[in-house]
Amino acid sequence: MAGVQDVRGSLRRQSLLVALVCVVCDAALFVLRGPLGEAGWRAWVILLGGVAVNAALAGAARYSGWVALAHAVLFAGAPLLLCTCQGYITGNNAGILIAGYRAGAWLRTKPAVLTLGALLAGVTLGCLEGGGRTANDWRLIAINVGVSALLPWLVGRYTTARRAYIADLEREADERRQHEEEAVRRAVLEERTTIARDLHDVISHHVSAIGVHAGAARLGLPDGAEPARKSLGAVESASRSAMADLRRLLDLLHAETQAEQPGLDNLDELVETVRAAGLPTRLTLRGESRELPGSLDIALYRIAQEALTNALRHGQGPVEVELHHGRTEVVLTVTNGLRAGRTPQKEHVHRGLAGIRQRVTLFGGQVSYGETGELWQLRTTFPVEST
Repeated sequence: MAGVQDVRGSLRRQSLLVALVCVVCDAALFVLRGPLGEAGWRAWVILLGGVAVNAALAGAARYSGWVALAHAVLFAGAPLLLCTCQGYITGNNAGILIAGYRAGAWLRTKPAVLTLGALLAGVTLGCLEGGGRTANDWRLIAINVGVSALLPWLVGRYTTARRAYIADLEREADERRQHEEEAVRRAVLEERTTIARDLHDVISHHVSAIGVHAGAARLGLPDGAEPARKSLGAVESASRSAMADLRRLLDLLHAETQAEQPGLDNLDELVETVRAAGLPTRLTLRGESRELPGSLDIALYRIAQEALTNALRHGQGPVEVELHHGRTEVVLTVTNGLRAGRTPQKEHVHRGLAGIRQRVTLFGGQVSYGETGELWQLRTTFPVEST
């Protein structure tokens, strides 16, 4: 909208400048060559009429026909008023050129043609009534009519046609660009669909089979095989989690839903999944819950997921998950027991801790972990804006 207003303002200033130049030039020419002293009031009528019709050139484009008609009338009427004077003098020599151009450039075909007829008639009559050599030579009359009426009008029409042609080219270029963008978008969607189909065929069936066989094996274990039962439960939990993430990814690739990454609102489901695998887990929420940036929300969920996965594989219950919303920070703490007779947990979860450290560093947070007696604890702290 601002761009349109700028263009309109520029056109208005240019039309004012053109009108001013026409007023000055035509008035000065008439004063220098005109019969102000001989014709008296009639000369002043032509002079002031020329100033008026030239000033009208600064008006709106929709009045171009009427302005051109006024110029034609003045051009034809000036010799009649100055009939006692020698020579061919009018008060709008420059103005009639601009009026013809504006009529050809701004008017629709029918009013533009009618205006051209009026200009041709006005200039022809002015030449005939002006006397002198021009009035007696049809060739000079034709040249004057062509220069003063026809040529400016043709230049205006050419300008309009050229402007329309350029607009058509720009529109075709825009349409071509939109078609190309649409083709690229379709190609991307087709590629995403292919990737989703490959993921489904190659991964989902195998992961589902792993979960089913792990569950069957766990149910078939004899009493007393707790280590194997926990390991198989971890396999089941991991396969279910992988399938859930895979389904979200497939939804995203198919672009069928606005698939969202899991966040803190999904902590209950995550804890329930760990409980279903046979590991007692409790979730505690402290402080007043607040809306966190989406990326931080996802990062906290992924850290909790990684910590619980490590607890399933290398620790024992009960597991305590605590999420504390403070005024200036959010703290996530995961605590679980250490499995008796096992190598310290930190040597088994190096890769998972590296990923957690990377997530925490990305958000300017802090992470601490280690053994406290018979417990293993992971604590992450993220700064947030106070409310």
